[in-house]
Amino acid sequence: MKTTFTARHFDASQQLKQYSVDAVQKLDQFYDRIVTCDIILEPTPDDEEPQQAELNVKIPQKLLNAKEKAPTYEQAMNRVVDNITRQLKKYKNKHFTNH
Repeated sequence: MKTTFTARHFDASQQLKQYSVDAVQKLDQFYDRIVTCDIILEPTPDDEEPQQAELNVKIPQKLLNAKEKAPTYEQAMNRVVDNITRQLKKYKNKHFTNH
């Protein structure tokens, strides 16, 4: 799985980048044919939840996308990974239990 990391409109620390990459690596246990993962972190004008994480996960014949906001980037990453995990499980159930 190829992972790209983008921090829009701010400089991400090495720890934040590592945390994000480690978080998406866990997706492999739910679906092993993930081609690429694009992590995009950016600040938002929202006072309650000023950090946003977006995750684009490419699997054969499909692109899964999720966006989540939270008070910190780490929390946003956790939420977005949970969201993609649900999408992967749903995709897997739909495509591999019927055959």
